[in-house]
Amino acid sequence: MSRQEEPYKVENDSYYILKQYQEITDAGNIVSKTDPKGIITYVNDAFCKVSGYSKEELVGKPHNIVRHPDTPKETFKLMWETIKRKKEIWQGVIKNRAKSGKFYYVQTTIKPILDQNGEILEFIALRNDITDIMNPRKQLNDLIQSCRETVVVLIKIEGFEDIEKLYGHTLTQELEEGFAKKLMDYIPKECEFEKVYPLGNGEYAFAKDQKICTHKIEFIKDKLKMFQERVNEAGITLGGIEYDISVLVSFSYGKNALENAKSGLRELLEKKQDFIVAENLVERDHEIAEKNIQTLKRIKKAIENDKIVCHFQPIVDNRTLQTKKYESLVRLIDEKGKTLSPFFFIETAKSSKFYAKITSMVMENAFRALERTDKEISINLSALDIEKKSSRKEIFRLLKLHEDKADRVVFELLEDENVKDFEQVKAFIKRVKSLGVKIAIDDFGTGYSNFERLLDYQPDILKIDGSLIKNIEDSELCLSLVKTIVGFAKEMGFETVAEFVENERIFNIIKDLGVEYSQGYFFGKPEPL
Repeated sequence: MSRQEEPYKVENDSYYILKQYQEITDAGNIVSKTDPKGIITYVNDAFCKVSGYSKEELVGKPHNIVRHPDTPKETFKLMWETIKRKKEIWQGVIKNRAKSGKFYYVQTTIKPILDQNGEILEFIALRNDITDIMNPRKQLNDLIQSCRETVVVLIKIEGFEDIEKLYGHTLTQELEEGFAKKLMDYIPKECEFEKVYPLGNGEYAFAKDQKICTHKIEFIKDKLKMFQERVNEAGITLGGIEYDISVLVSFSYGKNALENAKSGLRELLEKKQDFIVAENLVERDHEIAEKNIQTLKRIKKAIENDKIVCHFQPIVDNRTLQTKKYESLVRLIDEKGKTLSPFFFIETAKSSKFYAKITSMVMENAFRALERTDKEISINLSALDIEKKSSRKEIFRLLKLHEDKADRVVFELLEDENVKDFEQVKAFIKRVKSLGVKIAIDDFGTGYSNFERLLDYQPDILKIDGSLIKNIEDSELCLSLVKTIVGFAKEMGFETVAEFVENERIFNIIKDLGVEYSQGYFFGKPEPL
């Protein structure tokens, strides 16, 4: 080879090597080049694919053609500071917007290409699409925020917490991941969802911009019901084992679709249902929240002004028609002097620090009533009262203060499925009974009543649920249930009290059945003692 040919060969080899570098870079990355002013001079096929633009639409345009407005201006300010002034490599994650309006995330590296004098010739950027590995919840929120109105479907595996307890965290994770793939297979194509968002804890979401929705909402709802049936029938097979799975589906659309769907999912869990079209639930929840805030303010003012009081309803001996006991019932006197029953405030109070104070005031008023009558005083207690140390302490303080009258105190235990510590409740009952207090089971016969609880509580009195008593005139079932309860109580030596005795006919029926005491408007409304 002559000396003249040698430089030509080296130049040719360099070009050939650089060409191979370009090929591998193009194959593995989303690549673009811009001039020093940020005008696009080159994009590869991967850039066109992810952005949805053709090369002709991109070349010659500013690079902000794919910029998403959500990306903070500070990000680009720092990027230009690094690559243009400092002439250094910049790396970071950028959220871009495709031609269709969809967003995507790219891990980006930008390098300024310099000449021998250190002047910038161009910028080259290499990117990797990381949309699928970004936090699904963030992706979902970003989609919702980028749309004026959306269609959202939230799905929850029913009883997921029990599944996790049964199979353990690792297997449950595998099941969740496998189920996400199955959901994409099962979702009808007509619903036009492109991906599923796994949100954790057995929850998943489908979402899309409502403006690209080509079908009517009623049509999508019908398809989702078919989808739900298919999922429930199919279950999932993992590691050769078939798992039975059923799902709850909350479907919403329009503004606030995600928040409405979340509220819908909560409602399904509360009402033990499995499908809901969640409309206007956010507005409803806001109204409820506002109402609760106003109720808490009313409670606070009533406590400060000593307006939490007790009214007393007579409990009459069915044989003598004489008042034998009184039930102490909490009331709130509002700023206008109106008397409110617990229905209007007690559930709201339970979620606040005011509940313990209300319990204390009720106890104080009820025990004070022992001084003004020689009758028994019944006081309602919930598991929440008993489980709270401060409430137990207050109760035993009052019992000690009125120890000579403790045998005229009756604690009516409100049945509650949310009892956390049965042993604490049982220990409390045992201790107060040793002081002479009687125990009544309130609302017995419906709800969470069961005979096992009677063994735990060892009551003296069964108060038959008012829903049975008020329907006893017209319902053979209610009549039969009350008859059974009375027979059981007599055999066990329990006294019985019928609540909601509203008229003479009801009174005569329960008296003939052998119920010993009556409580209701036929004999008297709750009033100050």
